Amino acid sequence: MTVEAVFRREYGRCVATLIRFLGDIDAAEEAVQDAFTVAVARWPTDGQPPNPGAWIVTTARNRAIDRLRRESVRDERHAQAHHLYGAAAQAAEDDALAPEEETVPDDRLRLIFTCCHPALNQPAQVALTLRLLGGLETPEIARAFFVPESTMAQRIVRAKRKIRNTRLPYRVPAEAELPSRLQPVLAVVYLIFNEGYAATADSLIRLDLCAEGIRLARVLADLMPDEPEAQGLLALLLLLHSRSAARVSADGSLVRLAEQDRRLWDRGLIAEGQAIVRACVQRNHPGPYQIQAAVNAVHSVAPSFDKTDWHAILTLYDQLYALTPTPVVALNRAVALAEVHGPAAGLAAIDDLRSAGLDGYYLFHASRADLLRRLGRSTEAAAAYSAARALTANPVERAFLDTRRAALSPSDSAQE
Repeated sequence: MTVEAVFRREYGRCVATLIRFLGDIDAAEEAVQDAFTVAVARWPTDGQPPNPGAWIVTTARNRAIDRLRRESVRDERHAQAHHLYGAAAQAAEDDALAPEEETVPDDRLRLIFTCCHPALNQPAQVALTLRLLGGLETPEIARAFFVPESTMAQRIVRAKRKIRNTRLPYRVPAEAELPSRLQPVLAVVYLIFNEGYAATADSLIRLDLCAEGIRLARVLADLMPDEPEAQGLLALLLLLHSRSAARVSADGSLVRLAEQDRRLWDRGLIAEGQAIVRACVQRNHPGPYQIQAAVNAVHSVAPSFDKTDWHAILTLYDQLYALTPTPVVALNRAVALAEVHGPAAGLAAIDDLRSAGLDGYYLFHASRADLLRRLGRSTEAAAAYSAARALTANPVERAFLDTRRAALSPSDSAQE
């Protein structure tokens, strides 16, 4: 494994451990980066250690102590260095007792909840999660979300400053707090994945962000095995990602679910996602992510679009809407309704959402356009496709909408 691969895999774990040790995010990041610099210099000659994460943590801890000693110009610094030296000695003793344990798992969980504390706004939560747990550099995060590097840097600095100045607790919330605190964490991980699955611009899919979202979902699922919604989120992302290879044609154009070559779907991801969904069903504590995962599990077992169990999907969306009655859920339910009861029923349900604040959501107009097309109302469909096109910056989605609009039959307008 290359140093870069170790960095991607271990950075979040190491930083989380060093934050507990040093009590400061910036100091922990600096120490871990120093350790990886040492690794770049030594590992090609000395060979990679059998436990790279533990090596990085130990080296980072020692470098932090050395830096404090060099900077010891006041008694307070001397005292802090002595404290850390004692802590390091104890940690080394602990490492000797448990040489296989790379980090304390709860440290990562603490860091996830700190990054996603409700005192931080969602853009800051996403940026900090990608920086500290994903190990992404600031330019990478800026590119991922199409903002200037300086803007993203300021966002991360302000978030760290707020954590420090307001003394946000570096801990897993108490059981009574967990339901309200878990949702922002899951939402941030989903948002990271979704930006990869349906990218804002450039290509349709950003595989790097999809992989990062799944990696973070795995961390949550591993660290919180008894939390069904964490398991449901992982299942949802796996099942969605299983279709990625079929969503784009050889020429880079978008392929709708109805036309996808299901032989390209990743059966390994599907099997894993379905197994998690079955385990969630047995627990019988449904939540929004579990239900969405179940919807995609139904899609994953259908041999074709026409043979999809749309009745089951509509029932699941009814359950989802009962839990989260949002306009977007209602829109998805209307699409399923159209497959069960016909495009006229689906269109009526979508038109009922006009006052629900979806006029700026391109999928609202794209869904209307498709149903209008199926009803032979070409003039209205063309207008809806144009409205959808104006609301997406992604060139792949725009090209798809242009193609659908151009394919409308002018003769159909006579049926209006």
